[in-house]
Amino acid sequence: MDVTFSKDEIAFRDEVRDFFQTEYPADLLDKQNRGISLSKDDYVRSMKALHKRGWAGVNWPVEYGGTGWSPVQKYLFAIEMAEANALDIIAFGLNMVGPVIYTFGTEEQKQRFLPDILASNVWWCQGYSEPGSGSDLASLKMRADRAGDHYIVNGTKTWTTLGQFADWIFLLARTTTDVARRQEGISFLLVDMSTPGVSVKPIITIEGDHEVNEIHFEDVKVPVENLVGEEGKGWTYGKVLLQHERTNIAGVARSKVRLNRLYEQTKNSIRGAAPLSDDRNFMRRLAAVEVELKALEYTELRTLAAVASGTAPGPESSILKIKGTELQQAIDTLYVDAAGYYSLPFVPEQYGPDFAGERLGDGAETKTLLKYFNYRKASIYGGSNEIQKNIISKHVLGL
Repeated sequence: MDVTFSKDEIAFRDEVRDFFQTEYPADLLDKQNRGISLSKDDYVRSMKALHKRGWAGVNWPVEYGGTGWSPVQKYLFAIEMAEANALDIIAFGLNMVGPVIYTFGTEEQKQRFLPDILASNVWWCQGYSEPGSGSDLASLKMRADRAGDHYIVNGTKTWTTLGQFADWIFLLARTTTDVARRQEGISFLLVDMSTPGVSVKPIITIEGDHEVNEIHFEDVKVPVENLVGEEGKGWTYGKVLLQHERTNIAGVARSKVRLNRLYEQTKNSIRGAAPLSDDRNFMRRLAAVEVELKALEYTELRTLAAVASGTAPGPESSILKIKGTELQQAIDTLYVDAAGYYSLPFVPEQYGPDFAGERLGDGAETKTLLKYFNYRKASIYGGSNEIQKNIISKHVLGL
């Protein structure tokens, strides 16, 4: 997509580009480029570097420490961040619970939680899905029973991404069972992970990583002041959060960079073989993904404009989520096809990021197929794509 930028916007783009080249931690970029596994401390240092520059709350209102950027500035920042191959922002605090707290929380909650979220002093995780309650989230079984000035929380949350690192968890729990609709009687709670009765059980994913968890709550006492908004209105607040999450999941900037890098790799002759650019069928498939990605980019810019005007993302966030994740998976497939048998999942400890030889893939050859395996989940998390189609049919098409 060709966009004409003003002089001020070009100056802003150059400022962001210079930051990632000169101020952002160089060792983190080196790890990213070499395909080395990242630690909690790596992500925290990355987000603190953004905060130090005043760029952590990209979508936050200025009064809470946000950037106040225009949609074009947000677009340029995302592109430059992806081009630099900087670490992703961990979304749970900055992009998910933060907006819920500054929109629906009390003044006391805003003062207590928002500064630490913005500065990445506290790591948050999300407690939505349960065993048997994933895409059909309204069927959740976790209970939060009022007992004086506390709630007593019992139940299990699952697929909790990076919950092993978390200091706090935001979750949905049922505070009332006598309701006309399942979406009623659900409340939004903030829980300290060090509270007695909270335990974390790792889930090892198909590529061998400890990324997700099952978190158990047994008679966990949560102060009533940790209730966000009104009791029983958590479904409403959770929907706002999911709209922000789905918009972020689209990952248009990262997909553009990955596709452009693959284009460049197709020009190379690997070990004397003809370059992939000579394979008309492969290049046709690559071009088809590029066309769809450009179309999605327009939708993302419209969504950014809506957010900048003070409204939460609407049904268009579901469109972004569907197409964004489908295109991420399509690009994964292209990378695997391009690398061929070089994408086979070698033992990382044996071959590692410094495996000798020419490369065609995401960093070390090992990463290409492992990334493919991992991102099969992209069309499920944040609300499965089938559920997103139902939301679109209801709120856009009126069916």
